[in-house]
Amino acid sequence: MSLLGALIRKGAQLGSLADQPRYSPSDLQIKQLLVLLQKAKYTAFGRYHGFTDVLLAPDVIRSFREQVPATDYQGMYDRWWSKAHLGDEPDVCWPGIIPYYALSSGTSQTATKYIPVTEDMLRGMKRGSRRLFFDITKFGLKARQFTTQMLMIGSCTLPKREGGHWYGDLSGIIGLNRPLWIERYYKPGRHITDLPEWSERIERIADEAPSWDIGFAVSNPMWMQIILERIIEKHRLSHIHELWPNFEVFVHGGVFFEPYRPVFEQLLGRPMHYVDSYMASEGFFSYQNRPDTRAMRMLTDCGVFFEFVPFNEKNFDDNGDLRSTYPESRSLEEVREGEHYATLISTNAGAWRYLLGDTIVFTDLERCEFKLTGRTKQFLSVCGEHLSIDNLNAAIQHADKVLNAGVREFTVAGLREGSFWTHQWYVSVENQAITPEVFADTVDKELCRLNDDYAVERVYALRNVRVQLLPNDVFLGWLEKRGKLNGQAKIPRVMKGEHLKEFTAFAESEGVLS
Repeated sequence: MSLLGALIRKGAQLGSLADQPRYSPSDLQIKQLLVLLQKAKYTAFGRYHGFTDVLLAPDVIRSFREQVPATDYQGMYDRWWSKAHLGDEPDVCWPGIIPYYALSSGTSQTATKYIPVTEDMLRGMKRGSRRLFFDITKFGLKARQFTTQMLMIGSCTLPKREGGHWYGDLSGIIGLNRPLWIERYYKPGRHITDLPEWSERIERIADEAPSWDIGFAVSNPMWMQIILERIIEKHRLSHIHELWPNFEVFVHGGVFFEPYRPVFEQLLGRPMHYVDSYMASEGFFSYQNRPDTRAMRMLTDCGVFFEFVPFNEKNFDDNGDLRSTYPESRSLEEVREGEHYATLISTNAGAWRYLLGDTIVFTDLERCEFKLTGRTKQFLSVCGEHLSIDNLNAAIQHADKVLNAGVREFTVAGLREGSFWTHQWYVSVENQAITPEVFADTVDKELCRLNDDYAVERVYALRNVRVQLLPNDVFLGWLEKRGKLNGQAKIPRVMKGEHLKEFTAFAESEGVLS
């Protein structure tokens, strides 16, 4: 087995070298845009927006920006995607009939988003996944590690068929189209992943776990934690390494991992490698390709063309919406390190200048590496405090460490109280000795240290910071009530509008909100 592992590792190392792009990231992005425009020029969208003329322009990127408006999901769906989805029209935004639709959390206008998934998109995602596997060899793993099995936790792989399309969460659709080279190592298997109920899947995974030799895992952190806890409880273990001694690599994505790390590591018997990745229903965008950073390298030639809109008051209103359909945007060669950007994507699934909703900061332009900092709509600035998700996560992580709190989940809302404002936090912790007042004070002081705007507003407009400690089951129960209890489920770090009303109403119905 060690010889086989050595051969697989060597093959992956050679694959990593062979798969290195021969052009700069900026050049690859220009080539990617040309490929997308060329393939979609005879679609309804391409004809309407003059893709043929854009391709002939001296400056293709500039012409593309001038010809095609930026939009969000609702704008893209109402004007274009609905024709392919509800009308079964071919060649709307991408050639052919759309075979799959990934279901994602909805906006204020609609309960569920229907994101098109094409065969071209799946091929691009497989290419990115193959690179990730190759680059894991950079993390110094022993040869035997490459003969172990991979636990992949996602949504149900039994999608629903309606008309000419299949529907399901993206992780389930990917499961249906998994590369053949993974099948030898993949767990838990279709007999489990086809089960529609999450609770049943978790129990079946826990039942079969002792027969597996897991070395790698791929999952949303929240669900990986829940599954490990159930396995440990069911088999009366001290930690998961008693059952899976070769478990060494966790590839995670979907949410910031750091708030989960302290509790997650209580389930382990020894340190592990954590590999960050960035995948959404709209595509696979980046992953951490080396161990000495937590930043991720952008996938510049896997079917996505990126634009970057400076995340400032000129381009975005107080709700996190674009002020203009033709905003100031920058290509990869025009961005700068340290600045916050919102991302526009154009993809091989027919998204065009589509506001993804995430904000990023480039940390190393030469390597094309960046970090996620939050969401355009999940920032907290009710009175000018300008808190990013990065700030909120850092403050929670600090409080967790200082107080030994064992934070499981959290969210925060800005509330108007008379002439002033209050930040209301909802947090679940394992340490029952923690008081809300101490936790609030610790978070508050750390945010004052991290963010000058916050410190100023704490003197003037932001008069109160409160914490309500809730059982973790309240967070999970709220997701379940909303039909979001699945492999891609995540708690919004900032609660606003209807989500806040629904969450507090649910907590009150559970009798835990004081």
